Amino acid sequence: MTTPMISGVGVDVVDIQRFGESLERTPTLRERLFTTAEGELPLESLAVRFAAKEAFVKALKGPAGMSWQDIEVVTMSNGAPEFLLHGAAAARAKDLGITTIHVSLSHDGGMATAFVVAEC
Repeated sequence: MTTPMISGVGVDVVDIQRFGESLERTPTLRERLFTTAEGELPLESLAVRFAAKEAFVKALKGPAGMSWQDIEVVTMSNGAPEFLLHGAAAARAKDLGITTIHVSLSHDGGMATAFVVAEC
């Protein structure tokens, strides 16, 4: 059995109020950043998902040609967050030999935080 190796780590923090102001100021931003399902969520959930997408990009060293919608954050039946990757994000993970991506999300005190660990 092969021991998994950490290929990348990413973390990001988003000020929820400032993120909400950005969404209000630029109405098309929500559509550019989120899938249809994600876009329906409350502000705190949007902010933490954006933090997760940023952390993913940092962990995988910025896949070229990626759309923010290529990185979808879903909630599993047990309540845990997980990525569904599409397009350039999925291709980047495959090219790097990534087998598992761990993501942890939290929001409190007006801040949203995400931490991502990619393993190969």
